[in-house]
Amino acid sequence: MEARLVDELPGGSGWQFEPKWDGFRCLAFRSGEDVELRAKSGKPLGRYFPEIVQELRALPQEQFVLDGELAIPQGNTLSFDALQMRLHPAESRIRKLAGETPAIFILFDMLATPDGESLLERSLKERRESLEGFFAGIKGETALRLSPFTRQRAEAQRWLVKAGGALDGVIAKRVDGRYESGERAMLKVKRLRTADCVVGGFRYENGGRQVGSLLLGLYNERGELDHVGFTSTIPRAERAALTKRLEALVAPPGFTGRAPGGPSRWTTERSSEWQPLKPKLVVEVRYDHVSGDRFRHGTTLLRWRPDKAPRQCTFAQLQEEARPSKLLRAVMER
Repeated sequence: MEARLVDELPGGSGWQFEPKWDGFRCLAFRSGEDVELRAKSGKPLGRYFPEIVQELRALPQEQFVLDGELAIPQGNTLSFDALQMRLHPAESRIRKLAGETPAIFILFDMLATPDGESLLERSLKERRESLEGFFAGIKGETALRLSPFTRQRAEAQRWLVKAGGALDGVIAKRVDGRYESGERAMLKVKRLRTADCVVGGFRYENGGRQVGSLLLGLYNERGELDHVGFTSTIPRAERAALTKRLEALVAPPGFTGRAPGGPSRWTTERSSEWQPLKPKLVVEVRYDHVSGDRFRHGTTLLRWRPDKAPRQCTFAQLQEEARPSKLLRAVMER
């Protein structure tokens, strides 16, 4: 069952709200000694998370189907970068990482019980009760965690406002709803924040000579301008005039710290096809998540900030991401 993105949490009764953790969605299947982890795309994940496979195989319950989120705690938050590093072709590398940065499996739904009963047609309320009974039977130290929930919209709204970087948003599900495989039957609200960024460069649009995207930067603690992401939501009517304005500011290096062409997991064939700019322009953008000191996804351009000095655009704006999350602490304490 998947989620449809909406702008705000639904009102009215009959909703259950759950944290949307910053991890890999995962279905876990066990039948005797056979354990499989599957992404929502259907691709196998077990070889990348051997510690979770081992954990599930060691449970006294010999059959079940669980729905949850694979995550890797790091400091006060969850590290999506650490998850991506697991997707490595070398088994020896995966085993090393599994020992150094072990994953957890945050459970939020149960689709089949240890006695073989399918719960797909049961309500969320019934499935949650089965999941809680299953989790209560797990004794001792475990990498499995039970995700919290609330049926109070006000509390879910506080999660969106106050939770740290471990949270990617909030999911809303109908309490009486069945599990609708493959359907966008849940609602998802993202945590959207804003930041003022320096325009350190730009790229032309594919096959054209007008600006296609702005490359965004923030000053680090050493006073260097690091590349942190991009925005391509530039109104078409403004692109010609903006291109002339940007071309008048072209001058290397653009970014004095981490640059778009530097080595990183985001490097692509187009990474070096950018024009460096003098650090004169500041924009305010809206973003949904930060990962590895970068905006995970493309951002939305809100407005230009001629009133803001470029040197004021620092990583201090993103400190919220590193703030300890009460939700995450509660999950980690089991």
